[in-house]
Amino acid sequence: MNLERVATLHRRIRWIVAATIGYNVVEAIVAITAGTIASSGALIAFGLDSTIEVLSAAAVAWQFTRRDPHRWERPTLRVIAVAFFALAAYVITTSAVSLLARVEVEHSPLGIAITALSVIIMPFLSYAERRAGRELGSATAVADSKQTLICTYLSAAVLIGLVLNSLFGWWWADALAGLVIAVFAIREGIEAWRGDACATSVGMLIEDGDAHEHDHDHDHDHD
Repeated sequence: MNLERVATLHRRIRWIVAATIGYNVVEAIVAITAGTIASSGALIAFGLDSTIEVLSAAAVAWQFTRRDPHRWERPTLRVIAVAFFALAAYVITTSAVSLLARVEVEHSPLGIAITALSVIIMPFLSYAERRAGRELGSATAVADSKQTLICTYLSAAVLIGLVLNSLFGWWWADALAGLVIAVFAIREGIEAWRGDACATSVGMLIEDGDAHEHDHDHDHDHD
């Protein structure tokens, strides 16, 4: 891959990450506010997931401002993994408390609106970042795109829970939505944690490939 293409992909990832951060800041504020008003643990967890999404995206943005982004793959992946585990722990705890205490969740039009919007927007951001990350060979960009996809799943689960509660008064649907997402978060956290070796090897392969290409060109010129 030539240097011009690499620079273009780096720039594209920075723009995608910036858009993700901007949207998630708004999403976090709206979701946590709406969740607090409606006593919805899943909606508050959704807002906290948005906060973790900002942390994850910021870590990737920081990585791609470095001179050698591949060097920072391991610590960035670890930050993303820890964020997944923290979210899972919080969601499991709040969902369990809600089920045991039989917390009644109120109707939340604002919560339904923000989760529905996220179901539409998040897949596009995730696909764009994953595509650029794979072409670049960046495990962190791919891991961050998975975090964005988790946000889509979470949005859908919370949306279903809120709608079921509003239509049928199924208060437990909210807590169930949280537990379903916790499973996804743990799985993706484990993948991100284990991905450091893969990321390093991918980075080395790209560097080696460039080096061999350079040597081949040099030998050709010499002939």
